[in-house]
Amino acid sequence: MSEKTGKDKILARRRRQTRVRAKLAGTAARPRLNVYRSLSNIYAQVIDDETGKTLASASTIDKDVAAAIVGKTKVEASKIVGETVAKRAKEAGISAVVFDRGGYRYHGRIAALAEGARAGGLEF
Repeated sequence: MSEKTGKDKILARRRRQTRVRAKLAGTAARPRLNVYRSLSNIYAQVIDDETGKTLASASTIDKDVAAAIVGKTKVEASKIVGETVAKRAKEAGISAVVFDRGGYRYHGRIAALAEGARAGGLEF
């Protein structure tokens, strides 16, 4: 079994992402909670696909979140981002979302973000 190159990994994730996205879409009643994970940061957006608008977002590079995650692990930071995006979505009047893991495994930072969002009051 050969090792995948970086480009192969990116293409495989894009294929998984496309497959998942074909099965779910965010509506005004139940927007999509999208997750993007880079090596050092994690980003979450609540998106209404019907209008193409981002309704709420949070990431580890937001000033208030960055101050809260100093000295924490990436998994702990992901949970804080989940709680923050849930709080901002609640302020925008959103209580239920569809979770889009973006082609990533539901494990580690992605699962921690989802747990944080649920703890913050989002339903999915």
